[in-house]
Amino acid sequence: MKPPIGAYVVDLRTGRVGIVMGHEGPYVQLRPYGGGREWDCEPDALRGATVAERLSAATAYANARSRGEVP
Repeated sequence: MKPPIGAYVVDLRTGRVGIVMGHEGPYVQLRPYGGGREWDCEPDALRGATVAERLSAATAYANARSRGEVP
């Protein structure tokens, strides 16, 4: 799977939801919902995120912001 930039995907190795930021060599570059440090993932270890997974990531980010854990 080589998802388009801006797509929401799940890293099957970690279960993390990420946003596709780019493609570098054989890897897909992902960033967590709400920003943060990017990580690389092999395309075979990705799948599209469901609506529920996207909402869960957005809720986790909003909760962290309300607790002052992210800028």
